[in-house]
Amino acid sequence: MPTRGHENAGYRRLFEADGLTFGAGFPITGANRSTPDVDREVHLAKRAEELGFDGLWARDVPTYWPKFGDAGQTFDTWPWLSHVAAHTDEAALGTSSIVLTLRHPIHVAKSAATVDRLSDGRLVLGVASGDRDPEYPAFGVDREARGEAFRERFDAVRTLWREEFPDLEGEWGSLDEQLEVVPKPTTETIPMLPTGNARQTREWIAEHGDGWLFYHLPERTLEDYLEDWRDKAGDKPYAMAVRVELTDDPAAQPEKLHLGYRAGVEWFRDYFHRLEEYGVDHVIVGLENDDSERALERFADEILNS
Repeated sequence: MPTRGHENAGYRRLFEADGLTFGAGFPITGANRSTPDVDREVHLAKRAEELGFDGLWARDVPTYWPKFGDAGQTFDTWPWLSHVAAHTDEAALGTSSIVLTLRHPIHVAKSAATVDRLSDGRLVLGVASGDRDPEYPAFGVDREARGEAFRERFDAVRTLWREEFPDLEGEWGSLDEQLEVVPKPTTETIPMLPTGNARQTREWIAEHGDGWLFYHLPERTLEDYLEDWRDKAGDKPYAMAVRVELTDDPAAQPEKLHLGYRAGVEWFRDYFHRLEEYGVDHVIVGLENDDSERALERFADEILNS
């Protein structure tokens, strides 16, 4: 089985399995416009790991913009994943995704390496250029230049992990071999998966990313994307996010949701089988249900272990 060029434990958990793997996205309780109950979220994270979910994914939403509709899991990504790391053992811990344009690369490098160390190498970074317009002036960032800023900060973070006392300069600032950033990750570099297009060409993502993380797409579009991705990136993995609502009727046909579907378990089994055939490696599931624990258990019983 190919290693896909990375020794990071989280990356191996997600992408070296025989077949499609699944992760759960925070907030698992669905409380994405208010502060989730910490104990409940941690309980559900542990339960997801017990049930066989391979990843636990936290979003990076620096500010709450009501017009956009949600605040992610509310808590800052780094302390939240550190907390989750202390209560889980094997599941990969993912970001979906760190907004590189709004975070200083030194802070990203140090925070990510810290979580990676505390979790024994389970961290996998989705990284993005951002999509909430009012955040750019709030952080003093030129919205129109975010594509270039993303590339510079992506390269800077990698360099800060790989090199000691680096000589480094970008639009974010500079280092001149007098300063070191510690700790270093458990491996040479933490895997980074650009999210969406991140204002980059697909060729750039294929060359520089350790994989590609994307949103839900219609199946015909997804097939085209994956055919082109495999042509450009070879064996590098492809991950995606899907909202899932399981109906009581196992034979119910799909109804479209925003970035996902409401359908019976029989349709979802076929759907995830098709995703695997297209070449999808990992799916981040956003489960829609009033009883979050029951939703996790039902998904595991009827899809993960079917």
